[in-house]
Amino acid sequence: MRAGESAIINLLLMLKQKFKNSGRIKHFLGALVVGVTLSASFFVGAVVRADQFDEQIRALQQDNAAKKAVSSQLAAQASSYQDAVYRLSVQINSIRQTILDYQHQSDDIQKQIEADQIELDHQKAVLGENIKTMYLEGQISTLEILASSKDLSEFVDKQQYRNSVQSKVTATVDKITDLKLQLQVKQREIEGLIKDQQAQQAQLDGSLGQQSQLLNMTASQKAAKDAEIKTNNSQISALRAAQLAANRRLGGTAEAGDPNHGGYPAYWDNAPQDSMIDSWGMLNRECVSYTAWKVYEAYGYMPYWGGVGNANQWPADAQAAGIPTGSTPKAGSVAISMGGAYGHAMWVEGVSGDYIRVSQYNYDLAGHYSEMTINGGGLTYIYFGE
Repeated sequence: MRAGESAIINLLLMLKQKFKNSGRIKHFLGALVVGVTLSASFFVGAVVRADQFDEQIRALQQDNAAKKAVSSQLAAQASSYQDAVYRLSVQINSIRQTILDYQHQSDDIQKQIEADQIELDHQKAVLGENIKTMYLEGQISTLEILASSKDLSEFVDKQQYRNSVQSKVTATVDKITDLKLQLQVKQREIEGLIKDQQAQQAQLDGSLGQQSQLLNMTASQKAAKDAEIKTNNSQISALRAAQLAANRRLGGTAEAGDPNHGGYPAYWDNAPQDSMIDSWGMLNRECVSYTAWKVYEAYGYMPYWGGVGNANQWPADAQAAGIPTGSTPKAGSVAISMGGAYGHAMWVEGVSGDYIRVSQYNYDLAGHYSEMTINGGGLTYIYFGE
């Protein structure tokens, strides 16, 4: 406890001693001293939420929000991996088609080489005959050719023919040699292109395998997160169902009741449930926040600053603060149902025989105001006004 807090408590104790003969003031100061003592640590620390049941639900909802964020991130990653897998598959298919095209070109060149080889063999045969003829003619002297020719013109024709055959032999050999060289170069070029494409395909196949593995792993992680979210939602549903069942065992039928919602401040009432902290450190539109407000409005004080526990802890907290409790219903008291794991707090509007009329918040676990008439037996009442 800090020095400032100690000074406040000492001052209250002095006031209690001074007004010891005034019962109402004595009781008020005594309760306030105990309340300050119980809640001193909350003035500078974190606010303790009043309804741990709803806190469990909020914790699960917050956990779900975090898991949904992770799930969305994983979904984005999976989409990115899926896109990468698709693009790699397109590239691989394109390379495969390129390899097939090159292979077809290589096959066509091979066919052309084979056709040229046939032509080459044919030309060799023709040339062989021509060379043979030229060889035979080469055994005859120019004088003999001239003598055997009918005239000079025939001699010239024979000489030109020999020169023509010689040129044809040279041209044909050169042509076949060049053609072979060109086809061989082109064949090696295509083989090199095929190897390059195969190397690219192998690299892309490796990348595709990695991306597919990441995609499968991400999908598995997302499925696990989604399963955890589903489990949390089941727990939330179970918690809500359990507490709602406990509340319904009170009997009666909840009604809309007072359109002003029992005077509960509009800025708390209009805000989303559990989005604000009230004057006593309790979350808005909870049963304990409403009954704390009613106590303050009715008696001018409310010692439970900082949200001292669940509704079913209020009776013990009241006794520790010197506030009387009992089983007899009284108008202007707080009725506590101990049912469920966390209980429920109600403000007693009136008593009629065994029945009481109560106003309340969050009976439906949706943060709404309601009123109902129930049997007053089996409840614990806190008499803040005594």
